[in-house]
Amino acid sequence: MAHTPHGQLHIEKHLRSSAFISDIVIGMSDGLTVPFALAAGLSGAVSSSSLIVTAGIAEIVAGAIAMGLGGYLAGQTEADHYESERRREIREVETVPEREKEEVRDVFASMGLPADLQTAIADELAKDKTNWVDFMMKYELGLDEPDPKRATKSALTIGLSYVAGGLIPLCPYFILSHPHIALGYSCALTLLCLFIFGYFKSKVTGQPPTRGAIKVTLIGALAAAAAFGVARFLNA
Repeated sequence: MAHTPHGQLHIEKHLRSSAFISDIVIGMSDGLTVPFALAAGLSGAVSSSSLIVTAGIAEIVAGAIAMGLGGYLAGQTEADHYESERRREIREVETVPEREKEEVRDVFASMGLPADLQTAIADELAKDKTNWVDFMMKYELGLDEPDPKRATKSALTIGLSYVAGGLIPLCPYFILSHPHIALGYSCALTLLCLFIFGYFKSKVTGQPPTRGAIKVTLIGALAAAAAFGVARFLNA
C-alpha cells in the first residue's frame, strides 16, 4: 500500500505463491497425470473397468505415499540445513566477530550505504548476538527459518492432493463397465480439470494463465495417449 503524488491511496495487489500452494500444485499435478495415463493405458489392454479401478486405486495409494514421503524428506532436509548453517554462524560470531562484522558491512555496502553508517549498524547489531545471527542467516546466506512442522504439513498436503487429483480420471470407471466408453468420459473430465488446474497454477506463479493451462493439458493428454498407444501395441 502506498500514496500517489496526488495523495490518492494506491493499493498494490500481488498474488504470492506459498509453500502450501506449491505442495498442492506438486501433488495435484502428478495426481491428475499419472493415474490418467495408467487408466488410459489399461483401457487399451483390458476389457473390464473393475481391473482399471483396482490398479488405479493401488497406484494412487502408492503414489500418494511416495510423493508424501518425498515432501517430508525435502522439508526435513531444509530444516536440517537451516540448523546446520545457524550453528556455524553462531560459532563464527563467537570466534571471529570482526570478520562477521565485515560481512555485515559488506551487506550494507551493496545497498549503497556510506562507510560510517555501515560501521555504526554493524557495531549496534553486534550487541545482540541472536539478532546478529538472524541477520546473517537472512541477508548473508539468504535463508529464512523454516516452519518446524513444514515436513509433516508438506507430506500431508502433497499426499492428499495426489489422491484428490488421482481419483478424478478414475471416476467414470466406477460407473461404466466398458473401459473404452469410460475412457472417453475420463479424457473429457481429466482434460477439463487439467486445463482449470493449469490456469490457476499459472496464475499463482505469475505466468500467462491461458498458455499455462494449455501446456498442462497437452502434457496430460500426451502422457495418456502414449500409455494407451503402448498398451494397444503390446496387445496387438
